Amino acid sequence: MRIAYFVSQYPAASHSFIRREIMALEARGHHLSRYALTSPTEAVVDPEDRTEAQKTRQMLSEPLGRLLAGLLNTVISYPFGLCRALRLVLRIGPGSDRGLLRHFAYLAEAAIVVHWCRRERIEHLHSHFGTNPAAVALLAHTIAGLSYSFTVHGPDEFDKPEAIALGVKIRHAAFVVAVSSFGRSQLMRWAEISDWPKLKLVHCGLTAEFRAPPVRRETDVPSIVCIGRLAPQKGHLILLAAAHKLLEEGFRFRLILAGDGPLRPHIERHAAELGLMPHLTITGWISGKQVIAELARACAMVLPSVAEGLPVAIMEAMALRRPVISTFIAGIPELVIPGVTGWLVPAGDVDALVDAMRELLNSDPARLAEMGEAAHRRVFERHTMEREAAKLEALLLERHA
Repeated sequence: MRIAYFVSQYPAASHSFIRREIMALEARGHHLSRYALTSPTEAVVDPEDRTEAQKTRQMLSEPLGRLLAGLLNTVISYPFGLCRALRLVLRIGPGSDRGLLRHFAYLAEAAIVVHWCRRERIEHLHSHFGTNPAAVALLAHTIAGLSYSFTVHGPDEFDKPEAIALGVKIRHAAFVVAVSSFGRSQLMRWAEISDWPKLKLVHCGLTAEFRAPPVRRETDVPSIVCIGRLAPQKGHLILLAAAHKLLEEGFRFRLILAGDGPLRPHIERHAAELGLMPHLTITGWISGKQVIAELARACAMVLPSVAEGLPVAIMEAMALRRPVISTFIAGIPELVIPGVTGWLVPAGDVDALVDAMRELLNSDPARLAEMGEAAHRRVFERHTMEREAAKLEALLLERHA
């Protein structure tokens, strides 16, 4: 089957799950085209992402003349479809979070995607995220009748479902994927009841590289790693407050923030004010192999998010036999079992996070190893890339049977 993926930015350091999904479908014999609006704003450091960048058509990197030619080709080929898509833009654009002008841009992007899909004989268009990538897919469908689907991760789609016309996108899609049962339940809130059968559960998957135990590198003090984009929803400032309290109690540990993002300057200032800098490392964006190395040095992972879908970083840590401390939100409780594979605390509760981290630091190595093995078993019961790719393939083939 000939499938195209459309994402606003691809490849990206935080989108390894998309790369794994694409490669798994290719391994099953399908032709995959990668389309993106632009290259990522952050550095592409992973060698596999650099390879993906060479395979991806990034719209804003194309010569202007070529884009205009593609746009004109769609205008000539689908004049009535473009009129239908324009009416849809005028209906959903004014009340949207991005406004009418941005939706005109989506219409132009959709016209170019239609041109690319026609040239490559694409049978189905899939996008990740129910925000602007799904809007482009919806408009491409409206222009040319192109079959499309999209994967919703959260939390952005759940924060503003009406402003992104989520129900309209679901109504016209062949199917819609949620990465957790919680996510599917949120989609049910905004879909027509008649569209509920379209809402499917396909987890993000992990590949074989996460099956082998990482080579443990002993450190002088325990290391706790937090993997994720440095953004407000990930709860880094809550984590700093908890770390400060534990250090005042006399605990010795090192906190590793693996990632980068817009909150980094604020995190660095706040950490300096709390006197945490001697105990803190911020790695910036690192490759998948470097993430594995950080988890190998760590006794556990912590992610005190206040808004989420189902973080891939938690899956990776559990696959590598590391207990996880996280929060009782979104899809996280579907994976992390308190007392068995880690700890769950109320989101935003510094004292509860301190209690969990204290228990972690007081735990003997045998208990942590037992929790790590339980975490490994649980994540591969639910998040094997081969099985999840097969589920997605079945949905695609069913649509085109």
